[in-house]
Amino acid sequence: MKSKWMSAVAAGMIVAAMPMFAHHSFAAEYDRSQPITLKGTVTKVEWMNPHARFYLDVKDDSTGKVTNWEFELGSPNGLMRQGWTRNSLKEGDVVQVNGSRAKDGSNLVNASNVSFENGKRVLGGASSADDPATK
Repeated sequence: MKSKWMSAVAAGMIVAAMPMFAHHSFAAEYDRSQPITLKGTVTKVEWMNPHARFYLDVKDDSTGKVTNWEFELGSPNGLMRQGWTRNSLKEGDVVQVNGSRAKDGSNLVNASNVSFENGKRVLGGASSADDPATK
């Protein structure tokens, strides 16, 4: 009976630690030497741990093609400490985003600065510990 209990405890500890293994460092996924600035319309906002995310439809001016991009921010808790809520950025908002592109070249960006067309900053707080927006 004792070995079954120990096995159950060990299994529980492994399951509890799985989110830590799934979490990544900035340098593992993003390349700071690939800065990117995009402007588009917000299509979706995900306000959940470990990182808030949002998506933009970005139109290529030369071809007219619209591509959906994914942007990673810091944690919702960290963003709330900066004074923002889940309603600070909404579907339909037009924003400009500065950040670092994913190393794999996909349409994924770690956002360091998000602002409305009028220049008002909406969100900052990239998931990297050394957020360039705060320097």
